[in-house]
Amino acid sequence: MTETTGKYADFEGLRARAVALRQEGLSRRQIRDRLHVDNNDLLNRLLRGEPAPEWTRRPNAKDDLRAKARELRLQGMTYDRIQVELGCSKGSISLWVRDLPKPERSRTREESSAIGRRGWEATLQRRDAERRAAKQRAAEEIGTLTERELFLLGVGLYWAEGSKSKPYRTQERVTFVNSDPGMIRVFLAWLRLLGVDDQHLRFHVHIHESADVAGAERFWAELTGAESAAFGKTSLKKHSPKTNRRNVNEDYRGCLVVRVLKSADLYRRIEGSWYGIVLGADPANRHDVRFGGN
Repeated sequence: MTETTGKYADFEGLRARAVALRQEGLSRRQIRDRLHVDNNDLLNRLLRGEPAPEWTRRPNAKDDLRAKARELRLQGMTYDRIQVELGCSKGSISLWVRDLPKPERSRTREESSAIGRRGWEATLQRRDAERRAAKQRAAEEIGTLTERELFLLGVGLYWAEGSKSKPYRTQERVTFVNSDPGMIRVFLAWLRLLGVDDQHLRFHVHIHESADVAGAERFWAELTGAESAAFGKTSLKKHSPKTNRRNVNEDYRGCLVVRVLKSADLYRRIEGSWYGIVLGADPANRHDVRFGGN
């Protein structure tokens, strides 16, 4: 539908009404609904040059970026150039400057592609910085755990990652396996909270035979602080030449098995505590709780 046909034939009259409504403080959506304009391009032309009312400008972290993007667009920059300058996604830039005139293209396809690649790299860097900042904020919110918090965390951690007795195989002993050093640290701190003596701990390293076995053994020994006598023989995972291993970087150190000797009573306490957590989270599940294995 063009401005000269159909219900939009009187463009100037429609623009005068749109401007008047804008000056009364109406938002774009309100003007669109009031004038029954369902064409966004036409709405942009009707409101061109008319600032949005203050009440529609909700403050957010991107306000400064939006203003800078509009300034750069008015200077004749393309989306790619603005992306390089500000590290914003082109989708956001498009929303911010779509009512402004398009600059004339003066670059070759190769130059534009190079600018686009730099813009994407800037976007990736910005996203990475945002991810790291979000993780840092989340870490700072935790603070020091109380003993109760650590106890509940440890129970959930064990029930997710530790070995469990089965109806078809009663095996009430505490064994925990994981490759994440952080998980191992938390689990050992939890065992200390429960009063488990270091003399009751045994460790085993499980790792691919083609990895740095000696380096992994040293790493886990330093992390746990355990004596060499507490470590059993390392288990090597064998594979054929066709095996395509993905965990080949220098941070790969296999898995550590942590076993607690004479731990039947401890296992029962863990199992009972886990069901207590289930009940505490949703008392409606009380009739579904069954002891004696999964």
